[in-house]
Amino acid sequence: MVIELAPGVVIDEAEIRFQASRAGGPGGQNVNKVATRVTLFFDLEGASGLAAHTKERIRQRLATRISRDGVLRVTCQRHRSQSANRQAAMERLVELLQQALREDLERTPTRPRRAANEQRLEDKRRRADRKRARRVAWEDS
Repeated sequence: MVIELAPGVVIDEAEIRFQASRAGGPGGQNVNKVATRVTLFFDLEGASGLAAHTKERIRQRLATRISRDGVLRVTCQRHRSQSANRQAAMERLVELLQQALREDLERTPTRPRRAANEQRLEDKRRRADRKRARRVAWEDS
């Protein structure tokens, strides 16, 4: 099965590996006997559906999540069942990759309004006067 991240950008589900382990936290006996935590491994370097510039962008944006081998790792232990954690990990992977591929909006430089600048300067004068008044009172005593 193929997952489409953006138009023309796809990953194959066969390139994703899962590993289950015991989860921590609350859950009673279920935690002690069932491996519900799911770790998803996506080999970014070996992904066939991604272009080189796309891989590089993902590598830059998700650098903290990618190992030296070029494997992206996502862990989920939110739910009490392995299948639910597996689904949540897949959704998180898609979300992370889509965020990494999203183009940043160009920031349009703006200037503060004249009224805002005058207000700031007036507040600054008021604070200075207040401090000056305190100093005069302090020196007199």
